[in-house]
Amino acid sequence: MSAPYASRPEDSRGRLHAEGLSTFRSCYQRDRDRIIHASAFRRLKHKTQVFIEHEGDYFRTRLTHSIEVAQVARTIAGTLGLNVDLAEAVALAHDLGHPPFGHTGEDALAELMAPYGGFDHNAQAIRIVTSLERHYAEFDGLNLTWETLEGIAKHNGPVSEPIPYALAAYNDRQDLELSTHASAEAQVAALADDIAYNHHDLHDGLRAELFSTDELAELPLLDACFAEVDRVFPGLNYYRRRHEALRRFFGLLVEDVIDQAHARVAEIGPRSATDVRLAGQAMIRFSPDVWERLKVIRAFLFRRMYRAPNVVEMRVKASRVIHELFPLLMDRTDLLPKQWRKDVEEAASATDLARIVLDYIAGMTDRFAIATHADLIGGVDLSTG
Repeated sequence: MSAPYASRPEDSRGRLHAEGLSTFRSCYQRDRDRIIHASAFRRLKHKTQVFIEHEGDYFRTRLTHSIEVAQVARTIAGTLGLNVDLAEAVALAHDLGHPPFGHTGEDALAELMAPYGGFDHNAQAIRIVTSLERHYAEFDGLNLTWETLEGIAKHNGPVSEPIPYALAAYNDRQDLELSTHASAEAQVAALADDIAYNHHDLHDGLRAELFSTDELAELPLLDACFAEVDRVFPGLNYYRRRHEALRRFFGLLVEDVIDQAHARVAEIGPRSATDVRLAGQAMIRFSPDVWERLKVIRAFLFRRMYRAPNVVEMRVKASRVIHELFPLLMDRTDLLPKQWRKDVEEAASATDLARIVLDYIAGMTDRFAIATHADLIGGVDLSTG
């Protein structure tokens, strides 16, 4: 049974370009399917989460991360009586705008684009799904519903000034009400993202031997998870023990969000999806106690994983790839693929040109960026040590 504040397909504000309804899929199911079939979604397979794509087959990529986020989002949304298809669509699309090399690539592009309006991966995701995916005969982009676009743009909360240029440009065409919160489904996708990466970064850090199981067992929230595993399965082998503990940690976070959502609904009393947007506060979030403990875990990950010497070394090398490709392509637009040259010919300013180069580089996978840099400039040794 759906909640009164759930998003309903029949109440959708529609698409920028009107289309007929599907006979067997809701509008949000169509959005989800278009995202899955998008070129940008396929490229997530070879884009960094934390470790650069070539560093190991078992580490998460942006694609596997997005699939995990979608699974969590469906679980939470279904439990809360929300629209699971909208939650899944936003979850699958939330990282489409990430450039190669994860946050390293984003930082590099933000620095390079500072004179031209900056760079933001959420805004870039909007640009991808509204313009850069050019496969349909009747429109550029995927022509997603207003609710899915809203969720991509502001699943992390209202967008404050200055609004990133890629988002502002689209918002001038279709008002996404950037100053309000997003739907409950989009908020679920945002929390599902937090749950997924807090869980899998611990798992990937263990696999990379950046810290030990014993160190994790001393962290808040995790200490109780390990204690429960040891009580139920005394003498369990090393790998199964940590898997069972992380599995319980994962479940603990999901249950906390669901419990907190029920409490927030009782307090706010939303009777419609609009009430959620106008509540002035997020309805889907962690409890204060869990959030405080999660901050300790995040600080641990920042110190021991995201700033680990070999990770930092790789960040420096990856940043160099982006910093050298961008000015070269600004000067030598003839090096861009043919399908990009029409856009170059229509560029009316240096800013227009920079945004074209940005779109091209941001769409690259890790391996394509490395190979392109090697072909045009000379390879960067991306081995560690």
